[in-house]
Amino acid sequence: MNRIVGSHDLLLVTLDTLRYDVAAELAAEGRIPNLARHLPGGAWELRHAPGSFTYASHQAIFAGFLPTPASPGPHPRLFAASFAGSETTADGTYVFHETPDLVSALAHEGYRTVCVGGVGFFNGRPPLGAVLPGLFQESHWEPSFGVASPTSFESQVERAEEVVAALPRDRRLFLFVNVSALHQPNWFHQPGASREAGDSRATHAAALEYVDRHIGRLFAAMSSRRDCFAVVCSDHGTAYGDDGFTGHRLGHESVWNVPYAQFVLPGPDSMENAA
Repeated sequence: MNRIVGSHDLLLVTLDTLRYDVAAELAAEGRIPNLARHLPGGAWELRHAPGSFTYASHQAIFAGFLPTPASPGPHPRLFAASFAGSETTADGTYVFHETPDLVSALAHEGYRTVCVGGVGFFNGRPPLGAVLPGLFQESHWEPSFGVASPTSFESQVERAEEVVAALPRDRRLFLFVNVSALHQPNWFHQPGASREAGDSRATHAAALEYVDRHIGRLFAAMSSRRDCFAVVCSDHGTAYGDDGFTGHRLGHESVWNVPYAQFVLPGPDSMENAA
């Protein structure tokens, strides 16, 4: 990451509450083509969530603890705060020494840090909802970005496009997007579903297909100026009656197993050189 930070724009997308099994099934069935074309080998990597609900997981992620590969480690991390004795800080790890979190470290490197929030922990309304967006130099949230909006991701992408367009071309950007569409309620993303029938594993899958239909615009905006290094993952999963469990903030494989991918979106110069 030491060659990436400072040369690339950076994109971190958390698909809030997305389960690994649903993400893997949809990729294998060709139902999320716009995401799948960027996944290494066309498949999500299985990882373990750093927390079981949004606030805990994002505090860990912003401290450098992205979801952990689901195999015995130690596993080198992409980003890490300077911390004596860390066994997951390797030669390629981008280490921040002067700040406690990745967001402020990137700001120190000259990046414009921008948050486009989704679920309530990013709405800035109660004090708790201002903690995570407060890490960024610039944060955006509107009701149309939230969990109750059937068009939340389209609204978030539109705002992201505006952020990119307004930034001077020579200024590097770290954009974080918390995608709320997967979170309950999500029944409205499945044709024929009803509020009375409620949310299900099937409506969760339909919400991911909805995100897939629009995520190409986000990738295009973020790679419109230069190469962009992207991490797309879930912060935690959610249970839909699995073994009697519903929701998250609990210890069940439907919650701790999450999909993860990292890849580079080539910018105009890379595309021209490849032509």
